[in-house]
Amino acid sequence: MKKEHAFETQVIHSGYDAKEHLGSLTTPLFQTSTFTFESAEQGEKRFAGEEGGYIYSRLANPTVKALEERMAQLEGADAALAFGSGMAAVSATLIALTKANDHIICSQGIYGCTYGLLTMLEEKYNIQTEFSNMKTEEALRSLIRPETACIYLETPINPTMELIDLSLVVRVAKEYDIPVVVDNTFCSPYLQQPLALGCDIVLHSATKYIGGHGDVVAGVLVGKQAFIDCVASTTQKDIGGILSPFDAWLLLRGLKTLPVRMDRHCVNAEQIVRKLQSHPAVGSVYYPGDATNPDYPIMQKQMKRGGGLISFEIKGDKQDAQFMLNQLTFIKKAVSLGDAETLIQHPATMTHSVVPEATREQMGIRDSLIRLSVGLEAWEDIWDDMQQALNKLVSSE
Repeated sequence: MKKEHAFETQVIHSGYDAKEHLGSLTTPLFQTSTFTFESAEQGEKRFAGEEGGYIYSRLANPTVKALEERMAQLEGADAALAFGSGMAAVSATLIALTKANDHIICSQGIYGCTYGLLTMLEEKYNIQTEFSNMKTEEALRSLIRPETACIYLETPINPTMELIDLSLVVRVAKEYDIPVVVDNTFCSPYLQQPLALGCDIVLHSATKYIGGHGDVVAGVLVGKQAFIDCVASTTQKDIGGILSPFDAWLLLRGLKTLPVRMDRHCVNAEQIVRKLQSHPAVGSVYYPGDATNPDYPIMQKQMKRGGGLISFEIKGDKQDAQFMLNQLTFIKKAVSLGDAETLIQHPATMTHSVVPEATREQMGIRDSLIRLSVGLEAWEDIWDDMQQALNKLVSSE
């Protein structure tokens, strides 16, 4: 039996054979909108599904296909589908899984735009969403209805960094034959592989750690072949949220360094967490890789390391949080995450501003909460900038 390559090798080689492309070391960029047929009969067969091959880049493209095959391999999935944004992947998935009057169970915290999509689905199609912390099997079971179409969750949750025990959710979901969808953006397949734990569908905002360089917006969906084929032939084909060949090429380039980048993100984050915990301007620090975090046992079960995202609360209000951000010199005030650059943002007024204040509070997204995406710079430089900004917050009191 042929030995399976390690993850670090797969991110560089899987899904591509240079011999099939004139020996090109790098995956070629097929920057084309359409493909020619050798005959009218061949065109007919391809449209009828009787013959393989490419037709039109909204339906499939060789560069995009190489990315999809690599992502499927990395997540341990049958197949993958690439999209023009993370929200395109989220939207296509939820539309494919639901119909009018259905019901969704969702993690207590969720990305602001995903929350907005769920609100729209309820307003337009009466697809109701109930939020749960999913801490116990009993709490999860109590929410299940005959019309429950899926369980949708983030772990770690954006931006509170709470974890959900995937094995617990899977046990309950399997009893009722309900698909479990996991947004794995914060971890990447290097740190967490939900399908291996029994989940059914995984998606990513590939803009983040998959790309890793802040130069592309994309999404990826992975799962069983039948589900991927269904999404490809319906919600993606007809709504059209596809990924361009050039962006797929950028993601393939970024993926090659994913393990190296993720290790550095984690090392830097671990150092910054320790520093934040001892600063007088900081209240609580939320990081899955911290041994004092109540979710640390879950992290040990399902994640390789704690990741590159930290959330923390300053001792103050919205104005204090904004003041602190404004004192930073080289750390960039920006949404998104997973870039080489360290990024910082204020969730209550930025990524989660669409969420009503009362709901934000229930999610744990207070005005004092700040989210830090730790980059690849020297951690000492990151901390120097953070420290001087926090020091000014203390001295301004």
